[in-house]
Amino acid sequence: MSEFRYLTFDCYGTLVDWRAGIEAALAKALGPLPKQGAELAGIYGRLERQEETTYKKYRVVLERTALAVSRALGESMGEAEASEFASSVPLWPPFPDSATSLKRLGRMGFKRYILSNVDRDMLEETISRNAFEVDGFVTAEETRSYKPALGHWVSFTAKTGAERSQVLHVAQSVYHDIVPAQELGVASAWVNRYREPMPLSAQPTFVVDGLEGLIGVLG
Repeated sequence: MSEFRYLTFDCYGTLVDWRAGIEAALAKALGPLPKQGAELAGIYGRLERQEETTYKKYRVVLERTALAVSRALGESMGEAEASEFASSVPLWPPFPDSATSLKRLGRMGFKRYILSNVDRDMLEETISRNAFEVDGFVTAEETRSYKPALGHWVSFTAKTGAERSQVLHVAQSVYHDIVPAQELGVASAWVNRYREPMPLSAQPTFVVDGLEGLIGVLG
């Protein structure tokens, strides 16, 4: 049995296909996009990070980022379309192995928590729509900060009393998740959903390409 008792998960990018959701929602608002895939994700990620330097509700972050991305693409988006984009988050598609793997990990005895940079209502709807079995969660709305700030881990520890040696953080984003976990001395599993090269800043404990691979490691 694994030495870990708690598994903390990022949600969007790890359990939910962040790239596919963003691309589909932007295309709905703007029509055919001049940038797609990793290139579009890079633009979006850079502009979203600029909005997350100070806390505001994630819905506002989403709306402002969508408007900034549209300008970067040479397109025009109105406030109504930006609001619709923000509302699309719970509709973004899950990865095929997410729901089943969360159930299996629960049966294996792990406590499963989500640490997410979203508003509570968005995350609750995502969990419900996708039948994600989790034991709890921490959102940016609660911590008033966005990862890679450490507030999510501080709140999680306060809620659970978990010791760092008992926790494995599971995530796709090196910037938002793997690096801050390293700073805290928390073990991490990099879920390389998009088959990216390992950044020099990343020193995850495990590297897997999906949650089924994680089950294999922990089993």
